[in-house]
Amino acid sequence: MSEKKNLLLKLFLSTLYLSAFTFGGGYVIVTLMRKKFVSEYHWIDENEMLDLVAIAQSAPGAIAVNGAIVVGYKLAGIIGIIVSVTATILPPFIIISIISVFYSFFRENIFVALMLEGMQSGVGAVIASVVFEMAAGVLKERKITLVIIMLISFIVTYFFNINVIYVILVCIGIGLIQTFMRKKVDEK
Repeated sequence: MSEKKNLLLKLFLSTLYLSAFTFGGGYVIVTLMRKKFVSEYHWIDENEMLDLVAIAQSAPGAIAVNGAIVVGYKLAGIIGIIVSVTATILPPFIIISIISVFYSFFRENIFVALMLEGMQSGVGAVIASVVFEMAAGVLKERKITLVIIMLISFIVTYFFNINVIYVILVCIGIGLIQTFMRKKVDEK
């Protein structure tokens, strides 16, 4: 098997696995993507993972699919996108299809209801872990600007109920300004 086919198969299986066994939405998958793609396979580094999360959250759509797009493109271009997105959407598509067929049974089953309630606690813990790890990564770099932006973002969303979309748009603007300023300094 050629190296590219092997990479595509590994990409397909890893994103399929992540998608199939991740409950709780896109923020939960971020931790698993980091573990798989950064720590285990070394396909991307820690800073690229932070960029991936920023892109995935900023773009419209599911974070898992957006993350799969970024990783797939980085590893294998357009074919990588197709492979990783297909693997990412396949498990939820199959699961939702099955659930929709048996909806009335699932709705009234006490065991399913209790299982879903228990999963909420686990999802909360995983999301807290993601926030902690991402904040620790930012603090480790000791870039005061990033720390200030992180704190202000938390304060305005938590205490002043500012919609997170506005915070993301402002952060995108700040990132663009910083990029253009660095580019001008590098040209001089």
